[in-house]
Amino acid sequence: MKNDYRIPKLIFAKVYPMYVQKAERKNRTRDEVDQLICWLTGYSPADLAQQITQEHDFETFFAEAPAIHPHSTLIKGTICGIRVEDIEDPLVQKVRYLDKLIDELAKGKALAKIMR
Repeated sequence: MKNDYRIPKLIFAKVYPMYVQKAERKNRTRDEVDQLICWLTGYSPADLAQQITQEHDFETFFAEAPAIHPHSTLIKGTICGIRVEDIEDPLVQKVRYLDKLIDELAKGKALAKIMR
């Protein structure tokens, strides 16, 4: 995928407000975004807040994640025209999993269905 090499160095704290804005534009909440991020990564809400404060890049954000949810492999679909299940780089795939979760939230899908 084009520009994948930049994804690991993107600062999570800079992308996070965009996730929240996308959700809020569709009448979803920051709390729902946080729930999805915590579900995927295993971070507690306090640990997530600390990650945002420390301004880690995605590489560090996912490296320090307590536990990627075992059902994350059930996340299917396309982001930027690429199927998330076909992405070979594990880190880029995790970032795209997160993107897909936020997309599903913004499309009105119930949290219980998003968190497979």
